[in-house]
Amino acid sequence: MKHRHFRRWHVLILAVVAMLLILVIIKPADHGAPYTSYFSGLNDELKKNGPGRPLIIVDLDRLDHNLTLLKSLILPPLSFRLVVKSLPSIQLVRYIMQQTGTSRLMLFHGPDCNLVAEQFGPGVDILLGKPMPVNAVREFYKGFTGKTGFNPALQIQWLADTPERLKQYLALAAERKISMRISVEIDVGLHRGGAATTAVLDEMLDIIAASNGVLVFSGFMGYDVYTASAPSIFSSRENAVRSAFNTMFDRYGEFYTHALKKYPALFAGALTFNSGGSHTYRLFHGRQPVNDVAVGSALVMPSDFDSLLLKDHEVALFVATPVLKKLDGTTVPFLEMLSGLWRLWDPNKQKTYFIYGGGWRAVYCSPSGLEGNALYGLSTNQSIVNSSDRTAIGVDDYIFLRPTQSEGIMREFGDILVVRGGKVVDRWPAFPE
Repeated sequence: MKHRHFRRWHVLILAVVAMLLILVIIKPADHGAPYTSYFSGLNDELKKNGPGRPLIIVDLDRLDHNLTLLKSLILPPLSFRLVVKSLPSIQLVRYIMQQTGTSRLMLFHGPDCNLVAEQFGPGVDILLGKPMPVNAVREFYKGFTGKTGFNPALQIQWLADTPERLKQYLALAAERKISMRISVEIDVGLHRGGAATTAVLDEMLDIIAASNGVLVFSGFMGYDVYTASAPSIFSSRENAVRSAFNTMFDRYGEFYTHALKKYPALFAGALTFNSGGSHTYRLFHGRQPVNDVAVGSALVMPSDFDSLLLKDHEVALFVATPVLKKLDGTTVPFLEMLSGLWRLWDPNKQKTYFIYGGGWRAVYCSPSGLEGNALYGLSTNQSIVNSSDRTAIGVDDYIFLRPTQSEGIMREFGDILVVRGGKVVDRWPAFPE
């Protein structure tokens, strides 16, 4: 009996030890850390010269670093086209145009076309990055004043993805007695629309050729972003991406060669054969027929663009927002009795901050170890943020986030705080939402 009693105690002790080991293993580690020197300096500057509200920041020094990389890789015969939706501010677009010497822009929103036409006049070439519904095109012409010398017939390339849309554009152009430049979207592997076969391409080019100059062929647009996500099962990640890119490029070349042979008259003059994107721009190396490469987000590096091919780019875009309230521990309504245990169990719940605003498409960046509280719920007014004691921030300090993408979030704050050398140097209005 004593032997059995001993064995029961032995099993119980082992079970307790095992449970303790499991608890030690799964117990959350302390992820907190104070500001890096970069963010410490930004925090001090914003507390002195910031607006005391949520804001979007562009660091011009880091942007310049990325522009230098881009200029070293996009060389003639390739031309750089700036994706405006990713950097929606007239001053920011103008700055990048000046730094790179480009006059080529890619736009994705009808009202943005009107705004750019008014601001830049005859100095830009616009390529639409997606096909516009015919009513959106009609709205552009209704709102177009022509006061700045911008000429849509020469400066806009409307994107057409189907024969049906081309027929709509042809009817609109005839109705308004205008000509329209047309870039034909080709499916080079993304399968998001556009001519997927040479037969469909022929149908579209036949419409353009028969329009008697009402529609003017201006080139192709084939988007290759999917190649950056190529699965790497039997090769390295880089080899998988390069292989997918080469396959895409061959497909682009097949469309080009077919059209050039069958419709040589359409290929007179300077044409735009666009591809590329932030994830893949550095893979082109001047290979024909592509002569126009579009890049936007890589210049400021939102978090969705952390990738192998952009590892030497610097993050130049942040959201910053002040801490309104700082509390010890984390107390959730109806779960007050658990607040002490929660703090003991998870060191990342040692502090609670309520911040000005929240709910942005962004991830916490600095100080390290900040995290939202799913039990408390999402607020766009005063979001809750938890951390360990090690973050060492207080009321009126700023919390920094990295946007996941740039195009939507940059329009949400009214203006962009421009920083150089860690100091606020300007505020640039963003495009309206």
